[in-house]
This record gives sequence, structure tokens and C-alpha cells, in this order.
Amino acid sequence: MYEELYERPVNSGAEIPFRLPGWIACAPFEEYLEMTIEEAGEGRALLSMPFRVKHSQGKGLMHGGAVTALADTAVAMAIKSLLPEGTNFVTTELSLKFHAAVSGGGITAVATAERLDERTFRGVAELFDLQGVKVATFNSMFKIPRSKL
Repeated sequence: MYEELYERPVNSGAEIPFRLPGWIACAPFEEYLEMTIEEAGEGRALLSMPFRVKHSQGKGLMHGGAVTALADTAVAMAIKSLLPEGTNFVTTELSLKFHAAVSGGGITAVATAERLDERTFRGVAELFDLQGVKVATFNSMFKIPRSKL
């Protein structure tokens, strides 16, 4: 959907050069990585991503940045399922603990989000390879900016 925009520069203060097809939808970066939103609702989300060469690090395993991107996006979709459409929020903290390497196939992320107060959410995602092996655990915090309340 966004392929023709991938190389377009983004300038500070300029209008965003794309439009999401819905509130819970993949943006250009997520589409580029081939993420799929399998389900999202009631503070939970399930996303998947295949393992392609573009996801590889130098030894042929899935790059940790790709794993982290899927986890962060999965938690964001879980949070979106709890908020009114158009609410602005950002990741303020994240950590990822690897349990096993991903050497082929793809991964899924099972995410949950919990609202801690008016502006703060805690997110957790567990990531699994296609054989069901847990490959990583992701913990994060998100905030709604004060100016957006």
C-alpha cells in the first residue's frame, strides 16, 4: 500500500505523506517489515511477521531490531484497542529479553496493555517462533502527551 512512498523524505513540520486505512492498521515501517495484525481488541493484540532476508543480521538470524519492532507495534495495537480513535501516544521505555534465536520461518507477538493512570500504559509482549518456542519477552511503558488529553 505504501511502497511508492518508502523512499520519500520526511521533513519536520510537513504534512504526513500517508494516511492509515484505519485506527488499528500498519504504518509504512510496519508494512515494510511485513507485519500482519491478526487480531486486536480489549487491550490485547496478536501480530505476526515472516522471516525474510531483509530481517537478517550478519549471521543469518533474525535481527533484534526486527523482533523489537514487532513487539513494540503489537503493544501499540493493544493500547489502540483501549483508546478513542486518533489518541496520540508514544513509547517512553522499552526492554527486550531474548530467550532463543529465530533462524527461520517467522515470529508472532502476543501483547497485552494495561492502563496505569490517565496518561500511562504498561505493555508486555511475548514473542514466539513458528514452532511455538518463546524467543523473547518485551516490557514497555507508553504515555499520552499532556497536550493531547
